[in-house]
Amino acid sequence: MTPHAVLLWLLVALVLAACEGEEPGASPPTDDPTEPFSGGNATVFDVSTAAFSHPVPGLSPEREEEFFVGNALFNRGWVTAPASVVDMDGLGPLYNATSCSGCHFKDGRGRPPEKPGERFLSLLLRLSTPGISEYGASLPEPTYGGQLQGSAILGVIPEGEARVTYAEISGTYGDGDPWALRVPTYTIENLGYGPLHPQTMVSPRVAPQMIGLGLLEAIPEASILALADPDDRDGDGVSGRPNRVWDVAAQRTVLGRFGWKANQPSLRQQTLGAFNGDMGITSSLFPGDHCTEAQLTCREAKNGGEPELREEFADAVVHYTRTLAVPARRRWKEEEVRRGKELFAQARCTSCHTERFTTGAYPEVPELENQPIRPYTDLLLHDMGEGLADGRPDYEATGSEWRTPPLWGIGLFHAVNRHTYYLHDGRARNLAEAILWHGGEAQASRDAFVRMPRGDREALLAFLGSL
Repeated sequence: MTPHAVLLWLLVALVLAACEGEEPGASPPTDDPTEPFSGGNATVFDVSTAAFSHPVPGLSPEREEEFFVGNALFNRGWVTAPASVVDMDGLGPLYNATSCSGCHFKDGRGRPPEKPGERFLSLLLRLSTPGISEYGASLPEPTYGGQLQGSAILGVIPEGEARVTYAEISGTYGDGDPWALRVPTYTIENLGYGPLHPQTMVSPRVAPQMIGLGLLEAIPEASILALADPDDRDGDGVSGRPNRVWDVAAQRTVLGRFGWKANQPSLRQQTLGAFNGDMGITSSLFPGDHCTEAQLTCREAKNGGEPELREEFADAVVHYTRTLAVPARRRWKEEEVRRGKELFAQARCTSCHTERFTTGAYPEVPELENQPIRPYTDLLLHDMGEGLADGRPDYEATGSEWRTPPLWGIGLFHAVNRHTYYLHDGRARNLAEAILWHGGEAQASRDAFVRMPRGDREALLAFLGSL
């Protein structure tokens, strides 16, 4: 065992001992030497543009080899069928991107367009109409389906072009310092198949970062449900509740964990659903293309086999999503960062952004079992108020509810992706704006931030930047 591995083992042993008997979310002492290890053994030390792209340390040789196979497939561009490379054809007929990394560049976070007329790529629009399907999901828009796809292969008509414009609102903090927020408006132009249903609901979703997903999948369901308080029985104004969604493979309703509204039950369904919806690539789980009755050219297009994604390729990419490591915290010993962490807790941000869990059994990747982790999420739904509402239900999530996003790695978005756009649609241009958009159950925490003097606000933001 290498010296680094010995040190990491000792640190993890210390944190396990410290966690014994504690509830999820309990805060460790600020001098806890394990605090930088946000992902337990699955932590890496890198602040470069590659910070989100490392495999979990200590994977078995077989699982590490599969990680790199999955990495190659994640970054590989798909092409129109028929092609000479038969295992990588079948793109479309309608699609948003030609590769997984087209949305998750460097395994990081997508962004909204930055210039007028720029195409949507790592931000997409979900579409639905009132009502629910037999499985509890939102009903897709009848002509364009559940997702607007702005690109198409040769001979197929694209669905349309998404646009976003912003209006600005402003205000002041308690100490008089000004703030400004931008309010997005989404439109769809050049519709290829006629008008949208008059009651169409549109929800923008930016591609999230890929780190630590296997660790989140390994959190015991009981640990998540223990944090739920749907009736707010403790009277704290926070009533997180689980989303219950359809598991395609299991053919039953289960706990949702992934996606902006916790509308996906597993990394396999999340990943293969993205292959299908974002690139038009069919798989054993999703064997059909997203062509509606109105889209004749789509339905008549050639495919790349049935299914287009080989099962071993699907397995490799899913494994890749499970085994991306989490970057370590930085500057965690600095006084300002420590004070910011205390202010974060005092503002009761930890009521939703739960700091700590311990993973459970995870036979898919045993190296991720029994890991003390600090994701800063409860994976539950919370009402975030009208300001962030998209008005679109998603299984049991209402039009104003969103899953608490994990905060690990949030301070490295600029290093990896050269931007600092936050929230589900990237409307927030920095972390302060992201906090200011919080409403609903988070209104009291947002107001506490607004009342803080500038030095305290900067300390809280420094803490977030250290994650």
